[in-house]
Amino acid sequence: MSTTIETIPQMTVPEHGTPENSGLKRELGLFSATMLVAGVMIGSGIFIVSADVARQVASPGLLMLVWLFTAVVTLFGAMSYARLATAFPEVGGQYVFLKKAWGEIPAFMYGWALFFVIQTGTLAAVAVAFAKFLGVLFPAISSQAVLQIIPGFSITAIQGVAIAVLMALTAYNCFGIKEGALLQNVFTVLKVLAVAGLIGAGFLASGQGLPNPSQWSLIPQETLPLPLLAVFAIATVGPLFSADAWNNVTFISGEVKNPQVNVAKAMVYGTALVLTLYLLVNMAYLNVLPFDLIQHAPEDRVATAAINHIWGGAGAGIMAAIILVSTFGCLNGLTLAGARVFYAMAKDKLFFAPFGKVHPRFHTPTVSLVGQGICASVLTLTGSYGQLLDYTIFTTLLFYLITISGMFRLAKRHPEQLRMASWQARVIPVTYLILVSYICINLFLYKPGYTLPGLGIVSLGIPIYFIWKAAHKRRAANQA
Repeated sequence: MSTTIETIPQMTVPEHGTPENSGLKRELGLFSATMLVAGVMIGSGIFIVSADVARQVASPGLLMLVWLFTAVVTLFGAMSYARLATAFPEVGGQYVFLKKAWGEIPAFMYGWALFFVIQTGTLAAVAVAFAKFLGVLFPAISSQAVLQIIPGFSITAIQGVAIAVLMALTAYNCFGIKEGALLQNVFTVLKVLAVAGLIGAGFLASGQGLPNPSQWSLIPQETLPLPLLAVFAIATVGPLFSADAWNNVTFISGEVKNPQVNVAKAMVYGTALVLTLYLLVNMAYLNVLPFDLIQHAPEDRVATAAINHIWGGAGAGIMAAIILVSTFGCLNGLTLAGARVFYAMAKDKLFFAPFGKVHPRFHTPTVSLVGQGICASVLTLTGSYGQLLDYTIFTTLLFYLITISGMFRLAKRHPEQLRMASWQARVIPVTYLILVSYICINLFLYKPGYTLPGLGIVSLGIPIYFIWKAAHKRRAANQA
C-alpha cells in the first residue's frame, strides 16, 4: 500500500488545480477527505441490495462471495486511482486523468454523462430515497400527496421534499468547502456509528456472537437461469454501485491540503472502512435472518427485516432514521464533489463558461453547484432517472476501465510523476482491469438492455463534442 500513496518528488504545475490559478483554496485535511469518501459511498444500497443478490445467486455462501469480490474490485480500483491522484492532484479528478491519458473527447464524454445522468441522476435518486424514508416518519410525505405549484403544474410531496433538500444542500455548499466538509464529517460519523450498531445488534441477536461461515453453503438452492460465472458477474452490479462514488474525492483534489498524499490516503482508507462495514453487515444479515427471508424481504428492505427480527415492530422507524442520516450525508458529499468536475471542464472551455467562475468571497464554484442542483432537481420530476442510472451501469464501469488502462500510457509520458516500472505497481491495476472486464463482458452478453442504451446515452457526447468545439471556434472568430 505504501507504493500507492507515496509522495512524488517532482510535479508539473496543474492546469487548474492550485489556489493561485483557480480561485479555490486548499482547506481540507486527511480526515475530511476520508469522511467524504466514506460518506458518498454509504447511501441506501447496503440496506436493500442484498435481497436482489440473494435471489440471483440462491446461496448464502455465494452472497458473501459476491460482496467479497465487490470489496476486492472496489479496493483495487481505489488504490489505482490513488496512484493517479498522487501524480495529478488537480481539480476534476477522473476527468483530468482521462484528458491527460486519452485526450479531450473521452474526457468530454465522461463529463457529459456525469452532468446529465451519472452524478445528477444519482443525486436525484438519493434525494427521492431520502424523501420516501422521511415519509415513513411523517406519512403526509407520500407520492399520493400532490402539491400545486402553479396552475397546471403539480408535483408530489416526495418530489417536493427531494427538490427542497437538493437546493438546500446546493445553497449551503456555496458558502465554502470547509462548511460543506464540516456537515459531511458530522453525518459520515453518525452513519458509520449507525451501521456499526446494526452490525453489533446482528452479531449479538442469536446469542452466538460471530456467525459460523460453515453454515454458508456455496451450492445454489435452486436452478440458476444462466451459467454460474455469468450469474455471479451480473449479481455484482448492485453491490458495486452500492460501493461506488469512491472516486469523488479526486474531484476536489485542488482543495485538499498536501493532495499528493492526502487524496490517495483518503481514497484507500475511506474505501477500506466502508467495504469492511459492508462485509460485516451481510454477515449480520445471515446471522439474524433465514436465507429465504433475505431473498424475499418486503420491498427488499433486508436491514428493516433484520431489525424487526431483533426488536419487533420498531424496525421500520429505526431504519428510516438511519437511512435518512445516510442519504443526507451522501447527498451532501455528492453535491460538494461533483460540481468541481464541471468547473474544471469550463476552465478547459469544454463546458458553459460561467461554470468556471469562483465566488470571490467563498471560493466555491457557485454557478457549477447551482447548475448541478437544477439538473438533479429536473431529473426528480421526470421519473426516469432510475432507468437512466440502470443504463449507465455498464458505461460507468467502462469509464473506470478506460481511466485505469490510461495509467500505463501516462506512465510512459510522465515517468517521474507516475512510477509503474515495477511489477508490484502494475499488479493491482492489471487485476482490476481483468476483473471488471469479466463483469462487463457478461453484462454485454446477458444484459443488453442495460449495456446498449447506456452506450447510446454516453455516445451522444461525441457529436455534442464536435458541435461544441465548432460553436466555440465561431465565437472565438467573431471576437477576433
